[in-house]
Amino acid sequence: MSAPAPSPLAIVDAETLPGQGEVLTEAALAFVAELHRLFTPRRDELLARRTERRAEIARTCTLDFLPETAAVRADDTWKVAEAPAALNDRRVEITGPTDRKMTINALNSGAKIWLADFEDASAPTWANVIGGQLNLTNAYNGAIDFTDERTGKSYALKSADELATVVMRPRGWHLNERHLVDESGKAVPGALVDFGLYFFHNAKKLIELGKGPYFYLPKTESHLEARLWNEIFVFAQDYVGIPQGTVRATVLIETITAAYEMEEILYELRDHASGLNAGRWDYLFSIVKNFRDGGQKFVLPDRNAVTMTAPFMRAYTELLVRTCHKRGAHAIGGMAAFIPSRKDAEVNKVAFAKVRDDKDREAGDGFDGSWVAHPDLVPIAMESFDKVLGEKPNQKDRLREDVSVAAGDLIAIDSLDAKPTYDGLVNAVQVGIRYIEAWLRGLGAVAIFNLMEDAATAEISRSQIWQWINAGVVLDNGETVTAELARKVAAEELANIKAEVGEEAFAAGKWQQAHDLLLQVSLDADYADFLTLPAYEQLG
Repeated sequence: MSAPAPSPLAIVDAETLPGQGEVLTEAALAFVAELHRLFTPRRDELLARRTERRAEIARTCTLDFLPETAAVRADDTWKVAEAPAALNDRRVEITGPTDRKMTINALNSGAKIWLADFEDASAPTWANVIGGQLNLTNAYNGAIDFTDERTGKSYALKSADELATVVMRPRGWHLNERHLVDESGKAVPGALVDFGLYFFHNAKKLIELGKGPYFYLPKTESHLEARLWNEIFVFAQDYVGIPQGTVRATVLIETITAAYEMEEILYELRDHASGLNAGRWDYLFSIVKNFRDGGQKFVLPDRNAVTMTAPFMRAYTELLVRTCHKRGAHAIGGMAAFIPSRKDAEVNKVAFAKVRDDKDREAGDGFDGSWVAHPDLVPIAMESFDKVLGEKPNQKDRLREDVSVAAGDLIAIDSLDAKPTYDGLVNAVQVGIRYIEAWLRGLGAVAIFNLMEDAATAEISRSQIWQWINAGVVLDNGETVTAELARKVAAEELANIKAEVGEEAFAAGKWQQAHDLLLQVSLDADYADFLTLPAYEQLG
Protein backbone atom coordinates (compact mmCIF):
# COMPACT_ATOMS: atom_id res chain seq x y z
CA MET A 1 0.00 0.00 0.00
CA SER A 2 1.46 3.36 -1.00
CA ALA A 3 1.91 6.12 1.54
CA PRO A 4 -0.78 8.80 1.67
CA ALA A 5 -0.10 12.06 -0.10
CA PRO A 6 1.66 14.67 2.06
CA SER A 7 -0.70 16.86 4.05
CA PRO A 8 -0.80 20.36 2.62
CA LEU A 9 0.85 22.87 4.92
CA ALA A 10 -0.68 26.27 5.46
CA ILE A 11 1.16 29.50 6.28
CA VAL A 12 -0.73 31.26 9.06
CA ASP A 13 -0.46 34.67 10.76
CA ALA A 14 2.63 35.60 8.80
CA GLU A 15 3.31 38.51 6.49
CA THR A 16 4.56 37.62 3.01
CA LEU A 17 8.25 38.43 2.85
CA PRO A 18 10.54 39.33 -0.06
CA GLY A 19 12.03 36.11 -1.44
CA GLN A 20 9.58 33.92 0.50
CA GLY A 21 8.43 32.25 -2.71
CA GLU A 22 11.97 31.06 -3.40
CA VAL A 23 12.09 29.33 -0.01
CA LEU A 24 8.53 28.03 0.37
CA THR A 25 8.18 26.38 -3.03
CA GLU A 26 5.51 23.73 -3.47
CA ALA A 27 8.17 21.03 -3.73
CA ALA A 28 9.98 22.19 -0.57
CA LEU A 29 6.74 22.39 1.40
CA ALA A 30 5.78 18.90 0.21
CA PHE A 31 9.09 17.62 1.57
CA VAL A 32 8.61 19.38 4.93
CA ALA A 33 5.03 18.04 5.08
CA GLU A 34 6.30 14.50 4.58
CA LEU A 35 8.93 14.95 7.31
CA HIS A 36 6.17 16.21 9.59
CA ARG A 37 3.82 13.30 8.79
CA LEU A 38 6.49 10.65 9.29
CA PHE A 39 8.50 11.97 12.22
CA THR A 40 6.51 14.44 14.34
CA PRO A 41 4.59 11.65 16.16
CA ARG A 42 7.90 10.16 17.34
CA ARG A 43 9.15 13.64 18.28
CA ASP A 44 6.06 14.03 20.47
CA GLU A 45 6.73 10.69 22.18
CA LEU A 46 10.32 11.69 22.89
CA LEU A 47 9.25 14.99 24.42
CA ALA A 48 6.90 13.06 26.72
CA ARG A 49 9.81 10.78 27.60
CA ARG A 50 11.85 13.83 28.65
CA THR A 51 9.14 14.69 31.18
CA GLU A 52 9.15 11.15 32.57
CA ARG A 53 12.93 11.14 32.88
CA ARG A 54 12.96 14.49 34.64
CA ALA A 55 10.41 13.13 37.16
CA GLU A 56 12.71 10.18 37.80
CA ILE A 57 15.68 12.51 38.39
CA ALA A 58 13.57 14.55 40.81
CA ARG A 59 12.78 11.35 42.70
CA THR A 60 16.31 9.90 42.82
CA CYS A 61 18.59 13.00 42.51
CA THR A 62 21.09 10.98 40.52
CA LEU A 63 22.03 9.82 37.04
CA ASP A 64 24.07 6.89 35.75
CA PHE A 65 25.28 5.36 32.51
CA LEU A 66 22.53 3.23 30.99
CA PRO A 67 22.67 -0.48 31.83
CA GLU A 68 20.60 -1.38 28.76
CA THR A 69 23.23 0.03 26.38
CA ALA A 70 26.31 -1.34 28.14
CA ALA A 71 27.05 -3.60 25.16
CA VAL A 72 27.36 -0.58 22.84
CA ARG A 73 29.89 1.02 25.17
CA ALA A 74 31.82 -2.21 25.64
CA ASP A 75 32.10 -2.99 21.91
CA ASP A 76 35.41 -1.51 20.77
CA THR A 77 34.93 -2.46 17.11
CA TRP A 78 32.57 0.23 15.87
CA LYS A 79 33.58 3.69 14.64
CA VAL A 80 31.72 6.59 13.08
CA ALA A 81 32.01 7.21 9.35
CA GLU A 82 35.24 8.78 8.15
CA ALA A 83 35.05 12.56 8.02
CA PRO A 84 34.62 14.14 4.57
CA ALA A 85 37.45 16.40 3.48
CA ALA A 86 35.45 19.56 4.20
CA LEU A 87 35.01 18.53 7.86
CA ASN A 88 38.38 16.97 8.57
CA ASP A 89 40.02 20.17 9.83
CA ARG A 90 37.72 22.02 12.23
CA ARG A 91 40.29 23.78 14.39
CA VAL A 92 38.34 27.04 14.61
CA GLU A 93 34.57 27.44 14.24
CA ILE A 94 32.71 30.74 14.34
CA THR A 95 29.09 30.85 15.44
CA GLY A 96 26.32 33.30 14.72
CA PRO A 97 22.87 33.98 13.27
CA THR A 98 22.08 33.81 9.56
CA ASP A 99 21.30 37.46 8.86
CA ARG A 100 22.84 38.79 5.67
CA LYS A 101 25.79 40.68 7.19
CA MET A 102 26.74 37.81 9.52
CA THR A 103 26.48 35.31 6.66
CA ILE A 104 29.12 37.22 4.71
CA ASN A 105 31.34 38.02 7.70
CA ALA A 106 31.27 34.46 9.05
CA LEU A 107 32.04 32.87 5.68
CA ASN A 108 34.90 35.37 5.21
CA SER A 109 36.18 35.14 8.81
CA GLY A 110 39.10 32.77 8.26
CA ALA A 111 37.47 30.15 10.49
CA LYS A 112 37.34 26.62 9.10
CA ILE A 113 33.64 26.22 9.99
CA TRP A 114 30.67 28.52 10.40
CA LEU A 115 27.90 27.31 12.68
CA ALA A 116 25.00 28.97 10.85
CA ASP A 117 22.53 29.24 13.68
CA PHE A 118 18.76 29.02 13.47
CA GLU A 119 18.65 28.10 17.16
CA ASP A 120 19.92 29.96 20.24
CA ALA A 121 21.58 32.83 18.34
CA SER A 122 18.45 33.53 16.31
CA ALA A 123 15.08 34.68 17.59
CA PRO A 124 12.62 32.66 15.46
CA THR A 125 10.66 35.49 13.89
CA TRP A 126 9.16 34.59 10.53
CA ALA A 127 11.56 37.08 8.91
CA ASN A 128 14.57 35.37 10.51
CA VAL A 129 13.38 31.87 9.63
CA ILE A 130 12.77 32.69 5.96
CA GLY A 131 15.52 35.28 5.55
CA GLY A 132 18.16 32.95 6.98
CA GLN A 133 17.26 30.23 4.50
CA LEU A 134 17.40 32.69 1.63
CA ASN A 135 20.77 34.07 2.72
CA LEU A 136 22.39 30.63 2.82
CA THR A 137 21.02 29.60 -0.56
CA ASN A 138 22.14 32.92 -2.05
CA ALA A 139 25.61 32.48 -0.54
CA TYR A 140 26.03 29.03 -2.12
CA ASN A 141 25.02 30.52 -5.47
CA GLY A 142 27.49 33.39 -5.04
CA ALA A 143 24.62 35.87 -5.11
CA ILE A 144 24.91 37.68 -1.79
CA ASP A 145 26.19 41.10 -0.79
CA PHE A 146 25.30 43.64 1.86
CA THR A 147 25.59 47.38 2.40
CA ASP A 148 25.22 48.74 5.92
CA GLU A 149 22.73 51.63 5.73
CA ARG A 150 24.19 53.26 8.85
CA THR A 151 27.87 53.22 7.86
CA GLY A 152 27.66 52.81 4.09
CA LYS A 153 30.16 49.94 4.30
CA SER A 154 29.74 47.19 1.69
CA TYR A 155 30.31 43.47 2.28
CA ALA A 156 30.90 40.73 -0.34
CA LEU A 157 32.13 37.15 -0.29
CA LYS A 158 35.78 36.24 -0.83
CA SER A 159 36.73 33.53 -3.32
CA ALA A 160 35.16 30.10 -2.74
CA ASP A 161 38.38 28.46 -1.52
CA GLU A 162 38.67 31.04 1.31
CA LEU A 163 35.16 30.54 2.70
CA ALA A 164 34.28 28.65 5.87
CA THR A 165 32.36 25.37 5.57
CA VAL A 166 28.80 25.74 6.85
CA VAL A 167 27.43 23.49 9.59
CA MET A 168 23.81 24.53 10.07
CA ARG A 169 22.02 24.34 13.44
CA PRO A 170 18.23 23.90 13.33
CA ARG A 171 15.96 24.59 16.29
CA GLY A 172 15.69 22.08 19.13
CA TRP A 173 12.99 19.41 19.27
CA HIS A 174 10.90 21.35 21.81
CA LEU A 175 10.17 24.35 19.57
CA ASN A 176 7.37 24.50 17.00
CA GLU A 177 7.02 26.81 14.01
CA ARG A 178 3.62 28.35 14.66
CA HIS A 179 3.43 29.94 11.21
CA LEU A 180 3.46 26.58 9.40
CA VAL A 181 0.64 24.15 10.24
CA ASP A 182 -0.86 20.98 8.79
CA GLU A 183 -4.50 20.50 7.79
CA SER A 184 -5.50 19.73 11.39
CA GLY A 185 -3.91 22.98 12.59
CA LYS A 186 -0.93 21.27 14.25
CA ALA A 187 2.29 23.27 14.02
CA VAL A 188 5.31 21.70 12.34
CA PRO A 189 8.35 21.29 14.64
CA GLY A 190 10.82 24.10 14.05
CA ALA A 191 13.61 21.53 13.70
CA LEU A 192 11.90 19.92 10.72
CA VAL A 193 11.16 23.29 9.10
CA ASP A 194 14.78 24.48 9.45
CA PHE A 195 16.34 21.17 8.45
CA GLY A 196 13.84 20.43 5.71
CA LEU A 197 14.02 23.73 3.86
CA TYR A 198 17.82 23.91 4.09
CA PHE A 199 18.38 20.31 3.05
CA PHE A 200 15.87 20.39 0.18
CA HIS A 201 17.23 23.56 -1.39
CA ASN A 202 20.96 23.09 -0.80
CA ALA A 203 21.99 19.42 -0.51
CA LYS A 204 22.82 18.87 -4.18
CA LYS A 205 24.43 22.31 -4.60
CA LEU A 206 26.66 21.69 -1.58
CA ILE A 207 27.82 18.40 -3.08
CA GLU A 208 28.72 20.26 -6.30
CA LEU A 209 30.78 22.66 -4.17
CA GLY A 210 32.74 19.75 -2.69
CA LYS A 211 30.93 19.96 0.62
CA GLY A 212 27.63 18.60 1.87
CA PRO A 213 24.59 19.13 4.08
CA TYR A 214 26.20 19.31 7.52
CA PHE A 215 24.30 19.90 10.76
CA TYR A 216 24.73 20.68 14.44
CA LEU A 217 22.01 18.99 16.50
CA PRO A 218 21.06 21.00 19.61
CA LYS A 219 19.43 20.20 22.97
CA THR A 220 19.63 16.43 22.44
CA GLU A 221 18.73 14.62 25.65
CA SER A 222 19.11 10.94 24.73
CA HIS A 223 20.39 8.45 22.16
CA LEU A 224 16.78 7.83 21.17
CA GLU A 225 16.53 11.44 20.02
CA ALA A 226 19.72 10.93 18.01
CA ARG A 227 18.12 7.80 16.52
CA LEU A 228 15.20 9.90 15.31
CA TRP A 229 17.56 12.30 13.58
CA ASN A 230 19.32 9.38 11.92
CA GLU A 231 16.00 8.08 10.57
CA ILE A 232 15.27 11.57 9.21
CA PHE A 233 18.67 11.71 7.48
CA VAL A 234 18.15 8.30 5.85
CA PHE A 235 14.72 9.31 4.56
CA ALA A 236 15.85 12.75 3.37
CA GLN A 237 18.83 11.45 1.40
CA ASP A 238 16.66 8.91 -0.41
CA TYR A 239 13.97 11.55 -1.03
CA VAL A 240 16.27 13.92 -2.95
CA GLY A 241 18.42 11.15 -4.42
CA ILE A 242 21.83 11.65 -2.86
CA PRO A 243 24.06 8.88 -1.44
CA GLN A 244 23.45 7.63 2.08
CA GLY A 245 26.09 9.05 4.42
CA THR A 246 26.30 12.40 2.63
CA VAL A 247 24.73 14.12 5.66
CA ARG A 248 27.06 14.69 8.59
CA ALA A 249 25.89 15.67 12.07
CA THR A 250 27.72 17.02 15.10
CA VAL A 251 25.75 16.67 18.32
CA LEU A 252 25.97 19.28 21.04
CA ILE A 253 26.37 17.54 24.38
CA GLU A 254 24.66 20.40 26.19
CA THR A 255 22.31 18.46 28.45
CA ILE A 256 23.33 16.51 31.51
CA THR A 257 21.38 13.43 30.40
CA ALA A 258 23.18 13.35 27.04
CA ALA A 259 26.54 13.41 28.86
CA TYR A 260 25.72 9.91 30.11
CA GLU A 261 24.91 8.70 26.57
CA MET A 262 27.72 10.11 24.43
CA GLU A 263 28.81 6.78 22.99
CA GLU A 264 25.24 5.70 22.34
CA ILE A 265 24.51 8.98 20.54
CA LEU A 266 27.51 8.47 18.26
CA TYR A 267 26.45 4.86 17.71
CA GLU A 268 22.94 5.79 16.62
CA LEU A 269 24.33 8.34 14.16
CA ARG A 270 27.46 6.39 13.26
CA ASP A 271 26.91 6.51 9.46
CA HIS A 272 26.23 10.26 9.67
CA ALA A 273 28.16 11.39 12.78
CA SER A 274 31.12 13.73 12.59
CA GLY A 275 31.60 14.70 16.22
CA LEU A 276 30.38 15.98 19.55
CA ASN A 277 30.62 19.48 20.98
CA ALA A 278 31.11 20.52 24.60
CA GLY A 279 28.95 23.55 25.30
CA ARG A 280 28.79 25.45 28.56
CA TRP A 281 25.75 27.56 29.36
CA ASP A 282 23.14 25.13 28.07
CA TYR A 283 24.92 22.32 29.90
CA LEU A 284 24.79 24.25 33.18
CA PHE A 285 21.19 25.21 32.48
CA SER A 286 20.38 21.53 32.02
CA ILE A 287 22.03 20.61 35.33
CA VAL A 288 20.01 23.26 37.18
CA LYS A 289 16.80 22.29 35.37
CA ASN A 290 17.14 18.59 36.12
CA PHE A 291 18.43 18.87 39.69
CA ARG A 292 16.64 22.08 40.66
CA ASP A 293 14.90 20.46 43.61
CA GLY A 294 17.95 18.52 44.77
CA GLY A 295 18.84 20.96 47.56
CA GLN A 296 22.13 22.66 48.41
CA LYS A 297 24.24 19.87 46.91
CA PHE A 298 23.20 20.93 43.41
CA VAL A 299 23.21 24.72 43.83
CA LEU A 300 25.43 26.36 41.23
CA PRO A 301 27.31 29.54 42.19
CA ASP A 302 27.43 32.66 39.97
CA ARG A 303 27.53 31.53 36.35
CA ASN A 304 30.83 33.32 35.68
CA ALA A 305 32.41 31.43 38.58
CA VAL A 306 31.71 28.09 36.88
CA THR A 307 34.65 27.86 34.50
CA MET A 308 35.60 24.88 32.38
CA THR A 309 38.23 24.02 35.00
CA ALA A 310 35.57 23.20 37.62
CA PRO A 311 35.99 19.49 38.49
CA PHE A 312 32.59 18.41 37.19
CA MET A 313 33.14 20.39 33.97
CA ARG A 314 36.59 18.84 33.53
CA ALA A 315 35.01 15.40 33.91
CA TYR A 316 32.49 16.25 31.20
CA THR A 317 34.95 17.69 28.68
CA GLU A 318 37.61 15.04 29.15
CA LEU A 319 35.04 12.25 28.84
CA LEU A 320 33.82 13.88 25.62
CA VAL A 321 37.31 13.96 24.10
CA ARG A 322 37.99 10.36 25.06
CA THR A 323 34.60 9.19 23.75
CA CYS A 324 34.96 11.00 20.42
CA HIS A 325 38.49 9.83 19.72
CA LYS A 326 37.73 6.24 20.72
CA ARG A 327 35.04 6.25 18.03
CA GLY A 328 36.88 8.25 15.36
CA ALA A 329 34.82 11.41 15.80
CA HIS A 330 35.87 15.05 16.20
CA ALA A 331 35.73 16.60 19.67
CA ILE A 332 34.83 20.29 19.41
CA GLY A 333 35.31 22.65 22.35
CA GLY A 334 33.23 25.46 23.76
CA MET A 335 32.57 29.10 23.07
CA ALA A 336 34.83 32.10 23.49
CA ALA A 337 32.04 34.64 23.86
CA PHE A 338 34.09 37.81 24.32
CA ILE A 339 33.25 40.71 21.99
CA PRO A 340 36.22 43.04 21.48
CA SER A 341 35.74 46.62 22.59
CA ARG A 342 36.38 49.39 20.07
CA LYS A 343 36.96 51.81 22.97
CA ASP A 344 38.93 50.01 25.66
CA ALA A 345 42.24 48.39 24.72
CA GLU A 346 42.84 47.25 28.31
CA VAL A 347 39.56 45.31 28.39
CA ASN A 348 40.63 43.61 25.15
CA LYS A 349 44.08 42.77 26.48
CA VAL A 350 42.71 41.02 29.58
CA ALA A 351 39.97 39.24 27.63
CA PHE A 352 42.26 38.09 24.82
CA ALA A 353 44.58 36.56 27.42
CA LYS A 354 41.65 34.63 28.91
CA VAL A 355 40.54 33.44 25.46
CA ARG A 356 44.09 32.31 24.69
CA ASP A 357 44.34 30.39 27.97
CA ASP A 358 40.97 28.75 27.31
CA LYS A 359 41.87 27.68 23.77
CA ASP A 360 45.36 26.52 24.84
CA ARG A 361 43.71 24.31 27.46
CA GLU A 362 41.26 22.83 24.97
CA ALA A 363 43.95 22.12 22.40
CA GLY A 364 46.14 20.62 25.11
CA ASP A 365 43.28 18.42 26.32
CA GLY A 366 42.88 16.86 22.90
CA PHE A 367 40.02 18.83 21.35
CA ASP A 368 40.14 19.03 17.56
CA GLY A 369 38.67 22.52 17.39
CA SER A 370 36.74 25.17 19.27
CA TRP A 371 34.21 27.98 18.93
CA VAL A 372 34.50 31.75 18.86
CA ALA A 373 31.74 34.36 18.60
CA HIS A 374 33.63 37.16 16.83
CA PRO A 375 35.96 37.28 13.79
CA ASP A 376 38.66 39.07 15.82
CA LEU A 377 39.00 35.94 17.99
CA VAL A 378 39.61 33.60 15.05
CA PRO A 379 43.39 34.27 14.89
CA ILE A 380 43.78 33.76 18.66
CA ALA A 381 41.99 30.40 18.63
CA MET A 382 43.79 29.42 15.41
CA GLU A 383 47.16 30.06 17.03
CA SER A 384 46.30 27.86 20.02
CA PHE A 385 45.33 24.93 17.81
CA ASP A 386 48.11 25.49 15.28
CA LYS A 387 50.67 25.13 18.08
CA VAL A 388 49.32 21.69 18.93
CA LEU A 389 48.16 20.41 15.54
CA GLY A 390 50.78 21.86 13.23
CA GLU A 391 50.00 20.53 9.76
CA LYS A 392 47.72 17.76 11.10
CA PRO A 393 44.00 18.37 10.47
CA ASN A 394 42.98 17.05 13.91
CA GLN A 395 44.29 15.03 16.84
CA LYS A 396 41.85 12.13 16.83
CA ASP A 397 44.87 9.85 17.30
CA ARG A 398 45.11 11.14 20.91
CA LEU A 399 42.88 8.57 22.55
CA ARG A 400 43.06 10.01 26.09
CA GLU A 401 43.01 6.54 27.63
CA ASP A 402 44.28 8.19 30.81
CA VAL A 403 40.77 9.61 31.36
CA SER A 404 38.48 7.75 33.73
CA VAL A 405 35.16 9.35 34.68
CA ALA A 406 32.71 7.83 37.13
CA ALA A 407 29.00 8.56 36.91
CA GLY A 408 29.09 10.69 40.06
CA ASP A 409 31.90 12.90 38.74
CA LEU A 410 29.59 14.52 36.19
CA ILE A 411 27.16 15.77 38.85
CA ALA A 412 29.63 16.56 41.64
CA ILE A 413 28.45 20.17 41.72
CA ASP A 414 29.47 20.56 45.35
CA SER A 415 33.12 19.93 44.37
CA LEU A 416 33.20 23.59 43.33
CA ASP A 417 34.39 25.98 46.01
CA ALA A 418 32.57 29.12 44.83
CA LYS A 419 29.27 30.26 46.38
CA PRO A 420 26.41 32.43 45.09
CA THR A 421 26.90 36.18 45.57
CA TYR A 422 24.69 39.25 45.52
CA ASP A 423 26.62 40.53 42.49
CA GLY A 424 25.88 37.21 40.78
CA LEU A 425 22.15 37.69 41.38
CA VAL A 426 22.31 41.23 39.99
CA ASN A 427 24.21 40.00 36.91
CA ALA A 428 21.66 37.24 36.29
CA VAL A 429 18.85 39.82 36.37
CA GLN A 430 20.78 42.28 34.20
CA VAL A 431 21.63 39.74 31.52
CA GLY A 432 18.16 38.21 31.66
CA ILE A 433 16.28 41.46 31.10
CA ARG A 434 18.67 42.83 28.49
CA TYR A 435 18.78 39.61 26.50
CA ILE A 436 15.03 38.94 26.58
CA GLU A 437 14.29 42.52 25.50
CA ALA A 438 16.50 42.10 22.43
CA TRP A 439 15.07 38.64 21.71
CA LEU A 440 11.54 40.02 21.73
CA ARG A 441 12.70 42.51 19.08
CA GLY A 442 13.96 39.63 16.92
CA LEU A 443 17.66 39.56 17.91
CA GLY A 444 19.06 36.23 19.10
CA ALA A 445 22.78 37.05 19.45
CA VAL A 446 23.28 40.11 21.64
CA ALA A 447 26.43 41.81 22.95
CA ILE A 448 25.95 42.51 26.68
CA PHE A 449 28.86 43.71 28.85
CA ASN A 450 31.37 42.70 26.12
CA LEU A 451 30.05 39.14 25.90
CA MET A 452 28.03 37.65 23.07
CA GLU A 453 24.94 36.30 24.79
CA ASP A 454 22.35 33.97 23.32
CA ALA A 455 19.28 32.15 24.60
CA ALA A 456 21.39 29.73 26.63
CA THR A 457 22.77 32.51 28.83
CA ALA A 458 19.28 33.82 29.52
CA GLU A 459 18.24 30.27 30.43
CA ILE A 460 21.03 29.86 32.97
CA SER A 461 20.29 33.32 34.40
CA ARG A 462 16.59 32.69 35.08
CA SER A 463 17.24 29.09 36.18
CA GLN A 464 19.75 30.21 38.78
CA ILE A 465 17.35 32.81 40.17
CA TRP A 466 14.67 30.08 40.40
CA GLN A 467 17.07 27.62 42.01
CA TRP A 468 18.49 30.08 44.53
CA ILE A 469 15.02 31.12 45.66
CA ASN A 470 13.78 27.55 46.00
CA ALA A 471 16.93 26.37 47.78
CA GLY A 472 16.84 29.32 50.20
CA VAL A 473 20.37 30.34 49.26
CA VAL A 474 22.13 32.82 51.56
CA LEU A 475 24.35 35.20 49.60
CA ASP A 476 27.77 36.58 50.53
CA ASN A 477 26.16 39.74 51.96
CA GLY A 478 23.98 37.68 54.32
CA GLU A 479 20.72 38.16 52.39
CA THR A 480 18.55 35.17 51.63
CA VAL A 481 17.41 34.94 48.02
CA THR A 482 13.63 35.34 47.92
CA ALA A 483 11.06 36.29 45.31
CA GLU A 484 10.88 39.71 46.96
CA LEU A 485 14.63 40.21 46.62
CA ALA A 486 14.51 39.18 42.95
CA ARG A 487 11.69 41.65 42.32
CA LYS A 488 13.63 44.42 44.09
CA VAL A 489 16.79 43.78 42.03
CA ALA A 490 14.74 43.61 38.82
CA ALA A 491 12.98 46.92 39.60
CA GLU A 492 16.35 48.57 40.25
CA GLU A 493 17.76 47.20 37.00
CA LEU A 494 14.76 48.45 35.03
CA ALA A 495 15.26 51.93 36.51
CA ASN A 496 18.99 51.78 35.68
CA ILE A 497 18.24 50.80 32.08
CA LYS A 498 15.78 53.67 31.75
CA ALA A 499 18.41 56.11 32.99
CA GLU A 500 21.03 54.56 30.73
CA VAL A 501 19.10 54.52 27.44
CA GLY A 502 16.83 57.53 27.99
CA GLU A 503 13.05 57.92 28.13
CA GLU A 504 12.50 57.76 24.37
CA ALA A 505 14.54 54.58 23.72
CA PHE A 506 13.08 52.96 26.83
CA ALA A 507 9.53 53.63 25.62
CA ALA A 508 10.38 52.35 22.12
CA GLY A 509 11.87 49.12 23.45
CA LYS A 510 10.33 46.09 25.13
CA TRP A 511 11.95 46.61 28.53
CA GLN A 512 8.90 46.27 30.77
CA GLN A 513 7.77 43.21 28.84
CA ALA A 514 11.22 41.64 29.22
CA HIS A 515 11.30 42.45 32.95
CA ASP A 516 7.90 40.84 33.45
CA LEU A 517 8.78 37.74 31.44
CA LEU A 518 12.06 37.23 33.32
CA LEU A 519 10.23 37.40 36.65
CA GLN A 520 7.53 35.07 35.37
CA VAL A 521 9.97 32.30 34.41
CA SER A 522 12.18 32.93 37.46
CA LEU A 523 9.44 33.02 40.11
CA ASP A 524 6.65 30.73 38.91
CA ALA A 525 6.39 27.61 41.07
CA ASP A 526 5.73 25.66 37.86
CA TYR A 527 9.17 25.86 36.26
CA ALA A 528 8.98 26.37 32.47
CA ASP A 529 11.11 23.81 30.62
CA PHE A 530 12.38 26.47 28.25
CA LEU A 531 12.21 30.26 28.52
CA THR A 532 11.75 30.42 24.75
CA LEU A 533 8.36 28.66 24.94
CA PRO A 534 6.46 31.46 26.75
CA ALA A 535 8.69 34.05 25.05
CA TYR A 536 7.75 32.73 21.59
CA GLU A 537 4.10 33.49 22.31
CA GLN A 538 5.09 37.15 22.70
CA LEU A 539 7.40 37.28 19.68
CA GLY A 540 6.17 39.38 16.78
